[in-house]
Amino acid sequence: MNLPISLEFFPPKTPEGATKLRLARQTLYTLKPEFCSVTYGAGGSTQQGTFGTVSEILAEGMDAASHFSCVGATRDKVREELAQLKAMGVKRLVALRGDLPSGFGTGGEFQFASDLVSFIRTETGDSFRIEVACYPEIHPQARSPEADLQAFATKVRAGADSAITQYFYNADAYFRFVEDADRLGVHLPIVPGIMPITSSTQLMRFSDACGAEIPRWIRLRLQSMGDDPASIKAFGLDVVTQLCEQLRAGGAPGLHFYTMNQAGATMEICERLFSQ
Repeated sequence: MNLPISLEFFPPKTPEGATKLRLARQTLYTLKPEFCSVTYGAGGSTQQGTFGTVSEILAEGMDAASHFSCVGATRDKVREELAQLKAMGVKRLVALRGDLPSGFGTGGEFQFASDLVSFIRTETGDSFRIEVACYPEIHPQARSPEADLQAFATKVRAGADSAITQYFYNADAYFRFVEDADRLGVHLPIVPGIMPITSSTQLMRFSDACGAEIPRWIRLRLQSMGDDPASIKAFGLDVVTQLCEQLRAGGAPGLHFYTMNQAGATMEICERLFSQ
């Protein structure tokens, strides 16, 4: 495999979900991922599940990255959680501001993800490799594209090692973002996030929530397929594999798959991509 990949999971909510995720991971490990990351709920609401899943992945012999958000958090609490992760053997973090839980006001001692990155570096030195998030199609809460780019540069200068993007379906948006970051003197690896298409309703819901753009031609094709899962799956595999081919050809440093705790689509995309 000539392009590093990484995989993202979310903490399961039920014993059945945990069993299904373990089976999916074992299948996906055949891709030899560089690491597997585990997401964090709004305001750290899934922290116990996140750390538990990270611990399982480490025990399975894989490098595991814990998502780590700071919204509403105190320095003492973050310090305590960093010590816990270090004791578990975690060597990689995905440092995020995070989303506020519904009905939760602002607060906490960290205003931006860059504050968290700086704090982690100050507290732990080089104990963790720090990944940060970025948005080729602009963060939905950004004041302007330039402000969003400057915020990304601030996170990087605070001590990030590499970045993972929000998912997208327009390769030009990614390449333009990398060029713009380079213009600002930001030269770390920017790994594109890849979301397989397996359900049109799920994709529309996620994309509306996070600000990811679904190109009109993709949206209309999916709408025309109605509730035909076989057609949606086949179309999604073609679209996302072609996107990955464009990214690889353009020099992307890796691919980060948002697996949604499923193995099938990510496996098939990678088999198509790396059998060529």
